Parts: sequence; structure tokens; C-alpha cells
Amino acid sequence: MAFPHDISDRLIDWYGTVRRDLPWRETADPYRIWLSEVILQQTRVAQGQAYYLRFVERFPDVVSLARADEDEVLKLWQGLGYYSRARNLHAAARQVAEQYGGRFPERYDEVRALRGVGDYTAAAVCSIAYGQPRAVVDGNVYRVLSRLFALEEPIDTAQGRKTYARLAQELLDEERPGLHNQAMMEFGALQCLPRNPACDGCPLRDLCLACRRETPEAFPVRQGRTAVRPRHFHYLFLRCSGRTLLVRRSGDDIWRGLYEFPLIETASEASFEEVAGGDAFRQRMEGVAFTRAGSVAMPRHQLSHQTIHATFHELIADRLPDWPEAIPVAEERLGDYAVSRLTDRYLERRHAGQDEPPRRGRIGR
Repeated sequence: MAFPHDISDRLIDWYGTVRRDLPWRETADPYRIWLSEVILQQTRVAQGQAYYLRFVERFPDVVSLARADEDEVLKLWQGLGYYSRARNLHAAARQVAEQYGGRFPERYDEVRALRGVGDYTAAAVCSIAYGQPRAVVDGNVYRVLSRLFALEEPIDTAQGRKTYARLAQELLDEERPGLHNQAMMEFGALQCLPRNPACDGCPLRDLCLACRRETPEAFPVRQGRTAVRPRHFHYLFLRCSGRTLLVRRSGDDIWRGLYEFPLIETASEASFEEVAGGDAFRQRMEGVAFTRAGSVAMPRHQLSHQTIHATFHELIADRLPDWPEAIPVAEERLGDYAVSRLTDRYLERRHAGQDEPPRRGRIGR
């Protein structure tokens, strides 16, 4: 086996040549580094960069983020998905403001204790912003290490996570931890790809056991995957004299805190006639006369462990029903509310070709 510093030196040299010019790499501000790491979880860099720039323009420091309304944060986040990240981001900013006087904490355990911050994010912030010798372990690092050492230990087990964390720490250049971590992550993102890795020209090719065995795509090993659950959503776009209804999602389900049209969920695929004949629809629409202007079945919407099959039914009503927890909204202000990407795509499709799509602005304005 090569000496750990040899692997790190090669990665850092490679990184100095090919690294992407990204705005969060031009700062040592822990707030901005943390913000970039939260945004980039489950998000491609090309998409995340635009959101990062919008966030730092609107919230240049952690105190300004802490003072914001959650609705505004969710609206700015709209389209990134995994909205619990945005809620945790906001809650953590308030922790920093309340517990540390607006100064981002330096100790690893204090950063780790912030809402939504795990081992990876804490290690990234502390190594990059403060130069602390903490190795990061994310999907890219799992892939690089598993291939480099042909590790059969599954990455989705407690023992596997411990094994990879220990190995990552052993390889860390403790004199340049931030640079090492960024090089490792960039290497996984640009060179050691999940499919068709660029083994030709790889700076670690002669050290990589998976490459030597010609089986790089067999790694990393996973023990099993969580079953994906199908769900069937029927949204009611109720229209009356330029007004409609929105409901804010609550509880522990997906898209908590976001707005949507009144929803009826069915156990399986159903037609509008079947939905309208059900107890939930009849009870909520009792006494309301309506005509159906059309129904739009959206392409399936894939989440990590759920597949959403959604249909939007446009109903012209003589009055808006008393739907539980719904609020009346002027149609022209729909763009002011933070909605899921699914609902946003429906609105984009519906208003394609129209002169006046819903204007976009800050919630409540």
C-alpha cells in the first residue's frame, strides 16, 4: 500500500490543475462554506451555484438568515427539493444567532450540534474554514476509497461507515486538511465517476485495486436499498372569480411548510369521477357547484423513497369551499408562495404561452 501522504499529495496536485472555479472556494467564511455544503447535498453543482449566489445576496451573513421568515427561506429554496434542508438551515442560523451571538462556532462538537448538521458537514466546515484535521466522508469519498482499496464492506451499514471514516482519517493530510478534503470530493465528482470512471489519466491509477481488477463499477458495495413507495395525488385547482385555495403542508410528511392546492390522496390510480365520488371530496365540496375545465396528469415525480403520481384537476366553482386549513389566494399571486417543484412544474406548464404567468416575489408581499 502507498503511504497515505503519497495519495494525498497526488490528489492535491491533481486538484490544483483541474479544480472548478466556484464561489464558495474563494472564502474562509464558515457561514458561506456551511451554506454551500447544505445546498449541495442532493444537488448538482451547476444548479446549486445559482441558489448559493441568491442566498448570499439576500442573506450575506448568518444573522440576516436567522432574522428571515421561514416562508421567505422556503421560497428562495424552491426547486432544490429536500425542503427539510432549508428548514434545518434556518433553524441552525437561529441557533448561531441565539447561542453564539451571531458568530459561527469553531469547535467541531458545537458545529456538529447545529440543526441538520451531520459528521460530513461539520468536518467540511471545520477543515476548510478553520484548518482542523477532520476528514469528510460523502458519496464521492465512499466511491473513491472503496475503489482504491477494493473494499467489500457495504457503505450502508454502521460497521461500513465506521470503516470508511477511519480510513478517510488515516489518509488525511493534517497539515492541509481543507485542501485535501476538497481535492478528494472534487476527484469523486470529476474523475472517479459512478459510471464510466475516467481511469485513463487517473493520478491514482497505479494504486487503485479496483482498476487493477478492471471492476471499478462494482464499488462501492451496498447491502440493500429502501423500497420505493408509490403515492397517488389528486390536486384540486379550485377557481372562483380570480381566486383559488392553497393549503400549507404540515406534519412529518414530504414538503412540510410548502403550499399546494387542496389535495386528495388515493390508495391507487383513480379517475376524476372516482375521486369526486369519494367521501373526502363530497364532504369538502358539499353545496359547491362546479364544472371541470380539465385535468393534467403530470410525469411521475421521483423522490428518494417515494414515487408521486399526480393529477391536477381544474374546477370552476360558484364559490370557494370551506376546505380545512385552506387560505384564499388571488390567482395572480400564486407565484408569491413557496410550492413544491411538482406544483411549480404544473403552473409553468399551465401558463406556458400566456402573457401573464403568476408573478414571482417574496411571500406575503
